[in-house]
Amino acid sequence: MIKEDKLQEVFKNIEDIALLNSQKVLDAFHKYKVSEADFASSTGYGYGDLGRDKIESIYADIFKTEDALVRNQFISGTHALQTAFFGILRPGDTLLSITGKPYDTLDSIIGFDDNPSSLKVFGINYAQIDLKDDDFDYAKIKEYLLNNPVKMIEIQRSRGYSLRKSLTIKKLEIVIKLIKEINENIIVMVDNCYCEFVSRKEPSEVGADLVVGSLIKNLGGGIAENGAYIVGKKDLVNLCSERLNVVGEAKEVGPSLGANKNILKGLYLAPSVVASALKTVVLASFLLAEKGFKCDPAWNEERADIVELIYLENEDNLLSFVRSIQASSAIDAHAYLEPVDMPGYKDKIIMASGSFTQGSSIELSCDGPVKEPYVIYLQGSLTYEYGKIAVMKAIESLKKPS
Repeated sequence: MIKEDKLQEVFKNIEDIALLNSQKVLDAFHKYKVSEADFASSTGYGYGDLGRDKIESIYADIFKTEDALVRNQFISGTHALQTAFFGILRPGDTLLSITGKPYDTLDSIIGFDDNPSSLKVFGINYAQIDLKDDDFDYAKIKEYLLNNPVKMIEIQRSRGYSLRKSLTIKKLEIVIKLIKEINENIIVMVDNCYCEFVSRKEPSEVGADLVVGSLIKNLGGGIAENGAYIVGKKDLVNLCSERLNVVGEAKEVGPSLGANKNILKGLYLAPSVVASALKTVVLASFLLAEKGFKCDPAWNEERADIVELIYLENEDNLLSFVRSIQASSAIDAHAYLEPVDMPGYKDKIIMASGSFTQGSSIELSCDGPVKEPYVIYLQGSLTYEYGKIAVMKAIESLKKPS
């Protein structure tokens, strides 16, 4: 039997944060008087979709921002990031990443591979400053901003397929304060994917001008079947909505196509689902550490997102662990996984995602590139019980580290 009593203090903190965020959601639902009528669907142009507009008011309220764009027309979080880049940046502007190279899925958008539709082709400059010891390189950021014009700073909170740590709200608060002291007009945009409701505050509460994320991750609660959100300053959100929809029509158009109920229900469940996901990775980190495997974060360490990085030391362990997670999933548990090429990634990827929604990262999933140092990224679980079953079976499949 697992000695889960050792985890109770960590679990209690997770539950306290879930209660706080549940209160935020409930307060917003009450403030905007959510009713069954808000589940109604719009088609065509989407004019006068009261439920859709109410969802955006709720998101703005939860994030403490002026406005929000929450749409099922977004394909993914990456699509929402692209919309923000192209909506706000203009030829000659500079986009600066202060968290090193972003997700591989942004390579073509930025123009690393000379894609003919990239920011680079439109004359938008890109620069980056790497993290230093898993924190922002404050000295380099200050030096760069004092000597170079920058329109937008992009901060990716979660680690992606890198080995660095994800970034806490406290670190964000410090670096945003520094940026605004140098130039208050620089737009700070935070990629918040995997991080929503993990902490007591969101990036917009510590000074971020725009916050972007996916609805098939944390805030969709495993219910929303697609979509993403952008929240922030009203003028910036408007520019993003004109890029997504139609110039001059902005947020007035965009049919909900029956998505309102799932988006609202997913948001309502999200604090509890995120808590289950966090408990699952805490358990995995605890048990794997006992077996001698390195994990990051450690089971009792502060977390910024729902992702657990696990070092499995060799290809056999990596493949076994991921396949075991798939075998413990609800959907396609019978599938035998093989590493494959995936759009936006340079290395072959193996991914367990036996989920009800394709690509949903808040449902139990596990993936990673098949290359040294043979790490996988575990995240999600709609309930702790399902996560626990899967984690225990996956650990049983491993050979002990050398």
